Amino acid sequence: MDRAAADATGEPAVPVISLKDAPGERAAWDRHLGVVLAWSVAELLFVTNPWQISSRLRVRVLRAFGAEIGRGVVYRPRTRVRFPWKLRIGDNSWIGEGVWIHNQDRVEIGSDVVISQETFLTTGSHAHRRDMALITAPITIHDGVWVTSRCMVLGGTVIGRSSLVRPMSVVAGNVSSNTVVSGNPATPIGPRFVAGGD
Repeated sequence: MDRAAADATGEPAVPVISLKDAPGERAAWDRHLGVVLAWSVAELLFVTNPWQISSRLRVRVLRAFGAEIGRGVVYRPRTRVRFPWKLRIGDNSWIGEGVWIHNQDRVEIGSDVVISQETFLTTGSHAHRRDMALITAPITIHDGVWVTSRCMVLGGTVIGRSSLVRPMSVVAGNVSSNTVVSGNPATPIGPRFVAGGD
């Protein structure tokens, strides 16, 4: 880290972390280079590819690389998965077009979950005050959750059963069951289901 005493104005200098010395991301791979490269090709051809229209084929390829995916999952095109061997999806869930699961740590998605278009799930961050080393934390999304379009779900998040995340929200931490959250940061705005309601 550059700790120069002062900048040109005489003000105390703000440190700069040397990125060439930052620890690499390979610590998160959990597989040999050959497997990671083979997955990169398979992802491009069969998962991200918008011309590949078969959800079943997409699911089969993800399973072949270690993803645990239940029955009846609908998995749309233009999606990305960083490491399928760190992904679990329960039965009858829907993964929308353009979803990016950047799972350097475990991502667990329950049954009957909807992850809508262009949502980004990321388990990684960096030690931004030290050396930019990779820091990861898992994401858990329980049964019945709906994460709507263009949301961001950060590492360490647990979203409780049958909750709903409104569009463009940024979720970090715990969301209680049956709760609607919205905003950046996402905060509770009420229950999803109410007794006697529709």
